[in-house]
Amino acid sequence: MPNSAKKPTIVVTRKLPDAVETRMMELFDARLNLDDRPMTPAELIEAVKVADVLVPTVTDRVDARILAQAGPQLRLIASFGTGVDHIDLATARQKGITVTNTPGVLTEDTADMTMALVLAVSRRLTEGERLVRSGTWEGWGPTLMLGHRIGGKRLGIIGMGRIGQAVAKRARGFGLSIHYHNRRRVHPDIEAELEATYWESLDQMLARMDVISINCPHTPATYHLLSARRLKLLRPTSIVVNTSRGEVIDENALARALAGREIAGAGLDVFEHEPAINPKLLELDNVVLMPHMGSATIEGRIDMGEKVIINIKTFIDGHTPPDRVLEQMF
Repeated sequence: MPNSAKKPTIVVTRKLPDAVETRMMELFDARLNLDDRPMTPAELIEAVKVADVLVPTVTDRVDARILAQAGPQLRLIASFGTGVDHIDLATARQKGITVTNTPGVLTEDTADMTMALVLAVSRRLTEGERLVRSGTWEGWGPTLMLGHRIGGKRLGIIGMGRIGQAVAKRARGFGLSIHYHNRRRVHPDIEAELEATYWESLDQMLARMDVISINCPHTPATYHLLSARRLKLLRPTSIVVNTSRGEVIDENALARALAGREIAGAGLDVFEHEPAINPKLLELDNVVLMPHMGSATIEGRIDMGEKVIINIKTFIDGHTPPDRVLEQMF
């Protein structure tokens, strides 16, 4: 990495908040993406050939083919986001490239979106909004747009990390009872605080929940974790909310289950083949579809940018960046 006498060249793959970009321009030789068009693989290859630091986002697939073209000066990939499934961590490690992310700052925003989707699906909010806009609403009626109350229902959280715990705290305020499945059981103090019940068997938990919230990262172990078989375990009255990664659900199987009313509804902020949406989902009225906006707050994006800057500065100064990603973490 160049010394402090020469500003390091950083390539930023997407448009970031103005305050973040201004600070990056002050500190680094920053190559910005002002029109916010996602980079093509060829453009990413050109970026890794010249950058000392690459600042990608979840829309950039930094795979082995891209990294094979990286110049020797590329020593850090400071990703703008929490998930790192878009980066080939093993290849980065082999090439001696450090990878960082921005954990923690998205927790509250994503948990808010999770609860928003639980409410939207349960109370049919987007259906009601479409009815009003259609001009066909004829006024209040005792059986119009009946949904379900969420108080007293059972919430099953898949992935009890920071976001899962933040969801649990919110859900308790709405009167939901908290259940969870995780790779490892959380500390008894956390369980006690959240009044959470641990299920070692995901299958057994799925069969008994009213609401399922997916809050685990996408890894090889969680790919299609909610498979066609597991979706069949859900109750016909249950709903599924996903604010994590689309690949965790078998999307085709989910669309079939929703179309056949084998489950009551779903709220999806992420999709298996983003930005493409399964056309079957677009036809359904019992699914709420959001454009991956769970972390989309001005405050959150600025916090993410500040974390990226801290990671870059720390690395340039010869120290281990605070948000270094290790393969075994994911």
